[in-house]
Amino acid sequence: MKRFWCCLGALLALGLLAGCSRPPESDDGRLHVVATVFPAYDFARSAGGELADVELLLPPGAESHSYEPTPADILSVQECDLFLYLGGESDAWVDTILESVEPEGAVLRMVDCVPLLEEETVEGMESYEAGHDHDHDHGLGEVVGYDEHVWTAPRNAAAITRAIGEALGEIDPANAGAYAANAEAYASQIDELDQRFADFFAGAGDRTMVFGDRFPLRYFAEEFDIDYYAAFPGCSTQTEPSAATIAFLTDKVRQEGIPTVWYIEFSNHLVADSIAEAAGVETAMFHTCHNVSPDDLAAGATYVSLMEGNLEELREHL
Repeated sequence: MKRFWCCLGALLALGLLAGCSRPPESDDGRLHVVATVFPAYDFARSAGGELADVELLLPPGAESHSYEPTPADILSVQECDLFLYLGGESDAWVDTILESVEPEGAVLRMVDCVPLLEEETVEGMESYEAGHDHDHDHGLGEVVGYDEHVWTAPRNAAAITRAIGEALGEIDPANAGAYAANAEAYASQIDELDQRFADFFAGAGDRTMVFGDRFPLRYFAEEFDIDYYAAFPGCSTQTEPSAATIAFLTDKVRQEGIPTVWYIEFSNHLVADSIAEAAGVETAMFHTCHNVSPDDLAAGATYVSLMEGNLEELREHL
């Protein structure tokens, strides 16, 4: 975070926030929306349509937990018409910005749009690393804070899309009907996808999933009644599980005849590979949609397209 503090300190100390030019944007009267993570970006560009210029703050392929905003990012947050962010640990840097500069526009947190679930430590999972900012060490089944990955449940994604449409309408009342219609059209696509997931899991004989990785899918698992085991909690920064964790997950795969060990996007999937090799099964990726690669973004990836890909992977590997 050293570079961030230097950037922010320089901007505040030298009074450049008022003098710097605003990042390039369209001059046709569109709203300027800034989103920290891909899901908010995707929902906002769908709800805004041609009436909004939506900027993704987190670079494609970047890790949000270690992201350091630039001076241009700080200006974008301050000067946009609507700022969308997650509101969890992975973008805690946003709170530092908001405490230092007052946004000129509206602010919406995704975690405020839906009911929250508590992240938990399940059997076999590594507990949070030493020094994690919680009151005490957590054991099996204990709470380690609210899970921020609210969009992973499609019904939540639909609700957040509709909330963004409402927020845009409040900022630009003359076009409120258009924002509402755009948001409803995309939310309806997500609702239809949600039903397809429900239909799939209704016919699944076993809903147990093992992740040789972090598990940022608590909301998805809760919605579709999935039993899960994983190496780490969703916001953990650990990369090396203990021998006991690997042994537990390997035995779980063997004993319950689980055909696939899962990993998430941008993972080196070494842990999943190790467990799968020891158990004699295969691996597959589940895309959490937290961020996308530059190629995926250029190719037009959306929350719906990524989750459709997950559904196909589940049909093949679960």
